Amino acid sequence: MDFTLNIFTLNCWGIPGVSKNRKERIEAIAKYLMQSSHNIVCLQEIWSEKDYLFLKDSLKEVLPYSHYFYSGVLGSGLCVFSKWLIQDVFFHQWPLNGYIHKIHHGDWFGGKGVGLCRIRYEDKLINVYCTHLHAEYHEDDMYLAHRVLQAYSTAEFVNLTTSPADVSILAGDLNTAPGDLSFRYYIQLYFN
Repeated sequence: MDFTLNIFTLNCWGIPGVSKNRKERIEAIAKYLMQSSHNIVCLQEIWSEKDYLFLKDSLKEVLPYSHYFYSGVLGSGLCVFSKWLIQDVFFHQWPLNGYIHKIHHGDWFGGKGVGLCRIRYEDKLINVYCTHLHAEYHEDDMYLAHRVLQAYSTAEFVNLTTSPADVSILAGDLNTAPGDLSFRYYIQLYFN
């Protein structure tokens, strides 16, 4: 049986006290998603539980199933909304997540990783992976090794957990470009 997936992913820039116009942006995202035809939504940088709960309440009629991946001091910032039942969830936290002394970067405090939601649609099982790799703050990239390890760890996690799903989707902010080593890990895993 054929079926169509309409998936949306977005880095929401939702850092409380730092991100400009955060409240207005979250409200606009909720309004857009309420009027859209997306089956599955993966959001990154939803750092405030209040923002997640607002989105969950706003979207309950169109995307009644959701999960927020709690991790680290601040939470992972990752959440998934679905039109269909989320039957299982798991969060794989990466072993390397920035530096504690780089407080202004915040990545270490989030306890970043990759979240898995197993979604049931009729007789189909859909694995949705939501992630947000470490940011590149400068051209002299002190976090390159972090992103490469995060990409490798994510690729291995997806590889180990994708079965028995009928469909597997990796969504999120990968903070990488097609020529980057981090990106090549994903391509090699899936297409070789």
